[in-house]
Order: sequence, then C-alpha cells, then structure tokens
Amino acid sequence: MATIFTSIIEGELPGRFLYRDERCVAFLTIEPLSPGHTLVVPIREIDHWIDMDDDLAGHLMAVARRIGVAIDEVYQPEKVGLMIAGLEVPHVHIHVTAINGVHDLDFARADRNPDPADLDEAHARLSAALAQ
Repeated sequence: MATIFTSIIEGELPGRFLYRDERCVAFLTIEPLSPGHTLVVPIREIDHWIDMDDDLAGHLMAVARRIGVAIDEVYQPEKVGLMIAGLEVPHVHIHVTAINGVHDLDFARADRNPDPADLDEAHARLSAALAQ
C-alpha cells in the first residue's frame, strides 16, 4: 500500500512543492515546526534511511542543503535544523526547518492546524529564494 508521501508525490493529494527531480521531491509539511518547514522525500518508497544507497542518501542531503540555504535566507534563524525521524510515515523523509534552539525540533510543538495562507506565503517566499 502506498504511503501518504507517495500519494502526494503522485498528485493524488495536494502538496506545496519546492523541488522535484527524477529521484526526490521537497514539499512543505502540513504540520510545521516553524514557517517553511520542508520535507525532502525520495520518490521510491524506502522505509528506513539506512536502507538508502549512498548515492541516493547523498542526493537527498544535497537537496536538503539547497532547501536549507533558502530557509536561512528567507527566515534568518539561528540555525537551519535537519532531522530524520521516520516514525510517523514509513517512507524516508528529511525534515529541514528554521530553529533557534533544540526545543524547536520537538514535534509536540508542531502547528497541527496551520493557516493555509501562511503555508502559501512560505511556499511563495521559499520558491522565490530557490529561483535565484
């Protein structure tokens, strides 16, 4: 059975995409830890990050870095955090988000009901930064 991320990747569910190539996508999460919180996801369903080959893992990290640079430019946080947790969806995904302290990586603090206009604004701002 396909994961929710595969449904988003295939266009069965909506997503605010920032990046797409033949191996991965990056889109905003619908439960952000901070504005611009993005997931970098391989197109192929892989449950555990340690099961990725080195080439794919390196590619995802390069894309995550590109997204991180845009987040840093747009939001100017103390740091851009990166996390691979993988417990909530059995499909590898890298969280890239603005942080000002380690507490900003606590999923209990995620916005479970963000304003769609805020997500649209984050998408527009990050898309513009990535286009430069």
